[in-house]
Amino acid sequence: MSTPPRATPAERIELAHGAGGRRMTELIDGLFKRHLSNAWLERGEDSAVLARPDGRIAATTDGYVIDPLVFPGGDIGSLAVHGTINDLAMAGARPFALTAGFILEEGLALAELDRIVASMAAAAVAAGVAVVGGDTKVVERGKGDGVFITTTGVGEIPPGVELGVERIAVGDVVVVSGTVGDHGVAVMSRRAGIAFETEIVSDSAPLHELVARMLQRVPGLHALRDPTRGGLAATLNEIAVARGVGITLRADRLPVRDGVNAACELLGLDPLHVANEGKLVAFCPPDAAEALLAAMRAHPLGRDAAVAGTVAAGPPGLVELETGFGGRRVVDWLAGDQLPRIC
Repeated sequence: MSTPPRATPAERIELAHGAGGRRMTELIDGLFKRHLSNAWLERGEDSAVLARPDGRIAATTDGYVIDPLVFPGGDIGSLAVHGTINDLAMAGARPFALTAGFILEEGLALAELDRIVASMAAAAVAAGVAVVGGDTKVVERGKGDGVFITTTGVGEIPPGVELGVERIAVGDVVVVSGTVGDHGVAVMSRRAGIAFETEIVSDSAPLHELVARMLQRVPGLHALRDPTRGGLAATLNEIAVARGVGITLRADRLPVRDGVNAACELLGLDPLHVANEGKLVAFCPPDAAEALLAAMRAHPLGRDAAVAGTVAAGPPGLVELETGFGGRRVVDWLAGDQLPRIC
């Protein structure tokens, strides 16, 4: 009898396929979009914008498989609320409803589940969003890793708000809302049992109020993204490729906490590739940058906002970092993620 051919690694799902990098984009474009392609998916935004007779809504779905379930500054319950709200906020939407699906592993302590759901409820109330429906499934011991959560969110887009990668133009200023890499390092420190002199806490937070303030002050904002899996580097590479532009960052302008820098050096990580859960990157015309910064810095979640770079005509699809020594290095798009299971 002949032996059936073995599948190569490229024919099987790997952790890299869900890590926010190049491999995930290849999976989405080469498989999911090939079967499910439509006008909404082709835009490649964090939320789909749907037209209704009385206006527009944004809709998004996200899954949370973070390890560990509880980390400095949050847990999987609050993270699920914040992450879903932020995807809606990147479309300029004001979220009003979420649904949540729980996949529970046999043997999970009810007290732990109670803590997670209570945290989810508190985060939703604080953000002014209702959890209006859900689903619960249980899988056998050893097949669920405690808790997985899937959420769907819906938000209303105010009249006149138009955001999207297609609006980004050469000369645009790239603004980050605060320090990068906090979430990923906080989760990794807990996962690896590493203690630092100063505890590094996740930045997990809902960004819709900050976005509303930004749009009120700068209605001509071009695009917004929240740099989660794969960090700021993955987000900017995705945008540079999709828009066919180059993006240049300035190392001396990128806000990174000293503790995060030190932790990344110890762990062999690059803060640009480390996930965030309460930060955004905005693209705006250069003449609106000062007004945008003022609006962001007036909000607690934008107090460390900074102009991090600019959009250039080329090389298309390339993100570069100007170093403090006057040189440049390519900020590459990793195939996977330095830190899997980060959200």
